[in-house]
Amino acid sequence: MSLIVMKFGGSSVGSTERMQRVARRIADYKEAGHKVVVVVSAMGDTTDDLIDKSKELNANPPAREMDMLLTTGEQISVALLSMAIHSIGHQAMSFTGWQAGFRTEAVHSKARITDIQPDRLFKALDEGNAVIVAGFQGMTEDGEITTLGRGGSDTTAVALAAAIKADVCEIYTDVDGIYSTDPRVVKCARKLNEISYDEMLELANLGAAVLHPRAVEYAKHNNVRLVVRSSFTQNEGTSVKEEAVMEQGVVVRGIAFDKNVARISILGVGDVPGVLAKVFGALASSGIDVDIIVQSGVQDGKADFAFTVSLDDKDRAIGVVESISSEVPYREVTSEDNLVKVSIVGAGMVSNPGVAAKMFEAIYNLGVSIKMVSTSEIRLSCIIAAEPVQDVVRALHTAYGLDAAEQAFVGGPQDRR
Repeated sequence: MSLIVMKFGGSSVGSTERMQRVARRIADYKEAGHKVVVVVSAMGDTTDDLIDKSKELNANPPAREMDMLLTTGEQISVALLSMAIHSIGHQAMSFTGWQAGFRTEAVHSKARITDIQPDRLFKALDEGNAVIVAGFQGMTEDGEITTLGRGGSDTTAVALAAAIKADVCEIYTDVDGIYSTDPRVVKCARKLNEISYDEMLELANLGAAVLHPRAVEYAKHNNVRLVVRSSFTQNEGTSVKEEAVMEQGVVVRGIAFDKNVARISILGVGDVPGVLAKVFGALASSGIDVDIIVQSGVQDGKADFAFTVSLDDKDRAIGVVESISSEVPYREVTSEDNLVKVSIVGAGMVSNPGVAAKMFEAIYNLGVSIKMVSTSEIRLSCIIAAEPVQDVVRALHTAYGLDAAEQAFVGGPQDRR
């Protein structure tokens, strides 16, 4: 008998038919003698629909009330899934995040988990129930409802697996594993049998949407056995683990792209000590994450530098820079937002020369200009114009020998394309 955590995303429970399919899969595990804890996201586009409704009433709704609103989506899912399991003759009990024992810091819309007290879940399991937990949510010590940010159900599942010492945490989605790139963009993307925590963390941070970065961090820190697989097939998924076997001749494991990118340039800044500390200290104090930073050469005692932030933070970041103009005088601030970050990731990159040159050549052959570059031991990222991104991803995928002979599986039978 194993203790299994299963997480189903919104597309997996997007209709009553899909909900019934998920219920049957849970029942199969129970009939095989396993104890099952299930984490569920809101159905389909429920979260987006709730956000749209809130904006119709208030263009800038309070964060507390948004958390109160958005957590209802997952509560609908857990109740319906529990009912579906009961309908096929199995016991199930649904829990909100706070009923399941999730305690978080007092930050609305992107809270971090501080503690999990799963006593009620163990009791429900001992009584023979499939335990169904609402993802994405928790509660502060003062009783305030919070959400964990987009993709937070992944984090809920992995953190819960660590807390209850589950044998495995299975993340179910509409693709049957982790691919070398988005299979919706590259039809012949290669499915990976396994990938390391570090490689997966890079891909997740760089735009690969199959796993949330914080979920991968939890898995790595707690050595949670993590498997990504499809809710529409019985195919074996992809294992995320500490060390993954490298395929011979494959240096780059995956290609990710992120369209949520804006570049801000500060021109004509005095070349004096402390300038960067003041600018990026002010951005950090405002909770704005900065990604790539590039400074140009100095001319006449003045320098230019540019940095990237998420598109959502662009206007706030410009406001922060303008607010410190008396401390950091500059000639001009400009911004650009029709951009995308394309990245290659692979543990083998560190010991193989020529990887960067091949990326630059593939992009150059498409007539695309590279605006910024950032590197780490296992990652290389380029900022380019957004329009040609799919052509660039396909070219890189071919250049690094990642094309598979067969098309990838995406979605259920009715969604195959």
